[in-house]
Amino acid sequence: MIRLNNDYNKGAHPSIIEALAAHNDESYAGYGLDELSEKAAAEIKKYLGRDDADIHFLVGGTQTNYTVIASALRPYESVLSADSGHINVHETGAVEHIGHKVEALKNKDGKITAAQIREAAETFKTSTVPEHITEPKMVYISFPTEYGAVYRKDELEDISRVCREYGLYLFIDGARLGYGLAAEGGNVTLKDIARLADVFYIGGTKCGAMFGEAVVICNDELKKHFRSSIKQNGGMLAKGWLTGLQFYTLFKDGLYFEITKKAVQQAMQIKHAFADAGIPSYISSPTNQQFVLLTNEQMEKLSEKYIYEFEFRSGIDYACVRFCTSWATKDEEIDELVADILAL
Repeated sequence: MIRLNNDYNKGAHPSIIEALAAHNDESYAGYGLDELSEKAAAEIKKYLGRDDADIHFLVGGTQTNYTVIASALRPYESVLSADSGHINVHETGAVEHIGHKVEALKNKDGKITAAQIREAAETFKTSTVPEHITEPKMVYISFPTEYGAVYRKDELEDISRVCREYGLYLFIDGARLGYGLAAEGGNVTLKDIARLADVFYIGGTKCGAMFGEAVVICNDELKKHFRSSIKQNGGMLAKGWLTGLQFYTLFKDGLYFEITKKAVQQAMQIKHAFADAGIPSYISSPTNQQFVLLTNEQMEKLSEKYIYEFEFRSGIDYACVRFCTSWATKDEEIDELVADILAL
């Protein structure tokens, strides 16, 4: 079976395995206070266009999301998110569990707009009973979104501008950031993200690492005591050099961008094959996630060789499913899938 249901079903890029083996007999300081983590942060900063960012390494996406939010907000403050946002639908209420309401906004391909954010901020600003409602203080968006869409640079600039106008923090979930930056027709760079966001993270778990996410804090207000928040929320890995080494390996020669770009190119082959076969996309994703509408017969046929992600039923005869490439997807696997799609 060829597994294309997600982008975290393989261990790690061979370069990371080699690096871990090469450093296995070395000893390092704990809790991320080691030279490998410092070297990783220095390599990442080369792509940010700024040296003033603080960089911290955590283990996973959900942990990263609620740690950033817990550290940034007061108990009565809330987060604005697309109703499809990961923190709203895929994290078992983790943000609410730490005491912060997620205010869900209607999405379009997983995206929200600056106008929606302004409306929510104005609702609180003009409330006659602000002490009775939560105050929006952070905007959470994913790049790419849960549906594989990406924000254009002008959209991010508009969102950032509204956030700064109303004193809201902009937090960008970058669990699949590498695939978003490599999006077909995209115009956003890592420098743009670092310029427009108050805090974001660079996903490693889904982009070639065995595990790990790199939190980048650009706003000075959010830097103080962040390590304390990591520790309090169970995110401070004693063997922190393991994440540092992985990110150093991914960024020192641009490997992160190379492997995620290839995955997007492979996804475009899948996208075009479905289009050529007359099979409609649920949305037109320019990244490594492809959502298509299959008939029951087509699903059954493809299930003989491929593991894909079922999303939801669309009427009686159709279902939306996801095919997801990754840094580990082989060209021959894509060739087989393309041939089988065209034979449906």
